[in-house]
Amino acid sequence: MSTQPESREEAIKRLTESASAMEARNARQLSHEAAGQAAAGQAWRILADLFGGVFVGLALGFIVDRFAGTGPWGLIGGVLLGFAVSVFMAWRTAQRLMAQAKASGVEPKSVPFDDDEED
Repeated sequence: MSTQPESREEAIKRLTESASAMEARNARQLSHEAAGQAAAGQAWRILADLFGGVFVGLALGFIVDRFAGTGPWGLIGGVLLGFAVSVFMAWRTAQRLMAQAKASGVEPKSVPFDDDEED
């Protein structure tokens, strides 16, 4: 069985096509990893908004209690106010992220429900 040796140009063309296909696969994989890191960063931002608002409200309530002598009421009011502000900030951040996702045209992946599974 003899096969015809391919010409130099054909070999270069075949290798170039293989390299292009491999680069495309690697680029897709890197873009998925970058998207995952960006999503994790956004999740940490929302979490920081939630905890930060509560802690700032706690600190302000403590300061009010310390200087006004209002007992635990400044602390309680500060925590409630901080919680409300943190929920608003997290909601605003989520709305901004949703608007960015819609503008980019990227559809979020659907997560299957586990209701149909039986143990």
